[in-house]
Amino acid sequence: MARVELAEAAAEDLERLIRTHSLPPDTKERVKRCLRPLETFPYIGASLSGRWEGFRFLLGPWRWMLIVYEYIEEDERVVVATNQDGRSSQMHL
Repeated sequence: MARVELAEAAAEDLERLIRTHSLPPDTKERVKRCLRPLETFPYIGASLSGRWEGFRFLLGPWRWMLIVYEYIEEDERVVVATNQDGRSSQMHL
């Protein structure tokens, strides 16, 4: 079973989205629920290419929220790299 963790940048991104999108108080819990399947199925997300080669993504609690992560198989760790609004032309990917 993989351990799921948020990189500092991902935690900051989530805080920014909560603030700028006026997301509800339970947003962090909703994101945690979306991440739970990664513990058992770390390859469930779609693969990315280009400068994000080696990363995967899945949708967050809202279809516009992209959760980008990396699975480090030898350590059985899933590290969330960033949380972004996929609708924005200002994505920080």
